[in-house]
Amino acid sequence: MSKEDRPDIMNALTFFDPEIAERVLWLRDFAWDNCPGANELIYDNYNALAIGWSLTEKSGAVVCNIAIYRSNQNIQFGFFAGEELPDPENRLIGQGKQYRYLVVKDLDQFPQDYMRRLIAQARDILQNKMKDAGTTITGRTILKSVSANKRTIHRK
Repeated sequence: MSKEDRPDIMNALTFFDPEIAERVLWLRDFAWDNCPGANELIYDNYNALAIGWSLTEKSGAVVCNIAIYRSNQNIQFGFFAGEELPDPENRLIGQGKQYRYLVVKDLDQFPQDYMRRLIAQARDILQNKMKDAGTTITGRTILKSVSANKRTIHRK
């Protein structure tokens, strides 16, 4: 599947409020457009729905991702290579060893140009770390996991 084929993501988004689903679909298009050829990995888990764009079929090569938490429906747009990314405007949140993210509450406030630069830099960082330079990037959607049970969603 590709950006245009969305049954897996649409099924996963039925558990969220419509305005959350709309925001996630916009962010998904943004990520696809800025990660050409990457694979979309979908993890529909108990606590969250996570969608990542990976240079391989593995989560360790995810350039950027979207995470939507079931408990509060917060949306994060983040980077697993975030600790290594330059963030001159200090927009990214996170204190862990890797992950940095931006909470997306309003698409009008989403810093598209800034995030495009970070995506390009994250992609470069990950490509430089890849052990097998011949690894294929195919641009597919891969449903990695679906939890049978989902945490109850907090509705407004």
